[in-house]
Amino acid sequence: MVLNAFSRVLNADMSCLGGSASSSGSSSGCSGGSMLPMLLPIVMIIVLLLVMIIPQRKRDKKVKDMLSSLKQGDRVRTIGGIYGTISSIKDDVIVLSVGPDKVKLVFARGAISQVEDAGVENTMSEEVKD
Repeated sequence: MVLNAFSRVLNADMSCLGGSASSSGSSSGCSGGSMLPMLLPIVMIIVLLLVMIIPQRKRDKKVKDMLSSLKQGDRVRTIGGIYGTISSIKDDVIVLSVGPDKVKLVFARGAISQVEDAGVENTMSEEVKD
């Protein structure tokens, strides 16, 4: 419906520019300087960009703040779904203690998905059987 209205506006504008073969030399009610057909797509593009960019910037800022505030002892989840406790942090390298055996795994700082509040770490008491 919106596209049909937009198409009619564009067709009316083209006929005013002399784009149709049936138009005669007389004026057919066209206003020579209508900016509406040009303004509508520009406004739509600006609104679309605002709707897409502003929320993404907010999410990026929240993730950046979370990654910069990581400290030793935090319980975290990686983007791969591994839960663990931060053993050490050095620049962009984070060492996690994972599982009941406290296995040490090395991750990049960007691989941390979120900081967990409750203890979710795997506490398996029996061996996995083949």
